[in-house]
Amino acid sequence: MIKGLKPLLRGSTYTGVLFAVVGAVAALPVAMVALGVTLGLSGRPDSVWVALPLWAVLLGLCGLPRLVRRVLAAGARRTLGVAVPAPVKGAAAAEWWRTPAFVVAHVALGWTVLIGGSTLLVTAVALPGRWAEGTARVSLLGWATDVTGVWAWIVGVLALVLAAALFVAVSGALRWLAPRLLGPSPAERLAMAAERERLLAERNRLAHELHDSIGHTLTAATIQAAVAGEVLADDPVAARAAMRSIEESTRAALEDLDYVLGALREEQSGTAPTRTLTDLPELIDRLRHAGAVVAPRTTGDLAQVQGTLSRAAYRIVQEGLTNALRHGSGGTIELRVAAGADELELSVVNGVADGAGAGGFPTSGHGLPGLAERVRLLHGEFEAGPYGEGQWRLAVRLPMRWSA
Repeated sequence: MIKGLKPLLRGSTYTGVLFAVVGAVAALPVAMVALGVTLGLSGRPDSVWVALPLWAVLLGLCGLPRLVRRVLAAGARRTLGVAVPAPVKGAAAAEWWRTPAFVVAHVALGWTVLIGGSTLLVTAVALPGRWAEGTARVSLLGWATDVTGVWAWIVGVLALVLAAALFVAVSGALRWLAPRLLGPSPAERLAMAAERERLLAERNRLAHELHDSIGHTLTAATIQAAVAGEVLADDPVAARAAMRSIEESTRAALEDLDYVLGALREEQSGTAPTRTLTDLPELIDRLRHAGAVVAPRTTGDLAQVQGTLSRAAYRIVQEGLTNALRHGSGGTIELRVAAGADELELSVVNGVADGAGAGGFPTSGHGLPGLAERVRLLHGEFEAGPYGEGQWRLAVRLPMRWSA
């Protein structure tokens, strides 16, 4: 018994009734148009019922604009308390009927609760009062009967219960219909899933970019600052050179950071940094200013490596050199970049430190797995591990056909 009364105690039941009534009232101008057209064509007052199909057609046409669906979805979320996402772009044309169907059902339920609910409530209030004055008469659709005695109260209470049940039924029907007719269709769900996947992939790519760029810059800047502090008194020229290198590398990192943060905030960020293999000399110079000994060896024309492949290769080399700087023994870092007709080879070889590496830099554990994933997406081969005696090698082979 108590469980059956719970819907009557929910605020969403009555906000749902309000939502239905607003729909009925908003449809009045359309009803007037349908009635006017029907009377104008037939000229017979008894043809009013013929206006109902025309009214339904006009209501359906009113539900075609995309704005109507957005307004109804927002109203359903607020008043019915149901999860109805905003429409997405690219809805399938085959689903055009869903919003018009909801508009017609919405208005029909609204007029049902307006006419039926008001009639039942008036009956529940007026019948006992009329009984006090004498015999009460109840009539419905040509049928009539006299209600006397305690039956007036019984019928009055029954009318009140039916009104409450009508309110619950109308509100429940709207809550059931809204997600199915205003919510995303199967095609829209697929579009939403594809969009989420695209956003996750983009955020993952940006995370890799941020890790590679900022991690490299902070590593190099930390070592350069330490070098500048050691030689400041004895060699001011070298200290100033180290400070200039810190300024240049941090400026480049700020550009990367501004781009990534702008993309994460979904704002109009600046042009994406497009550092490629042709920018390797600048990267190597920054490392040398940090005190690293880099022995580069390049073969082939790096300028022929275009687009995605060149940018990805630059990031791979940057991460490899950063790891060598962080965790290497401080000896010579051997860098090899070979651009062939069909394959691009990248190799970074460095000594292995006995402890935590130069400066005891912490590690996130995401660097090598991130590189491996990047190489996998480019259909390349990835190797990282001990190489010879006391050395570590990072080796990557990428097919040139993915350079577009």
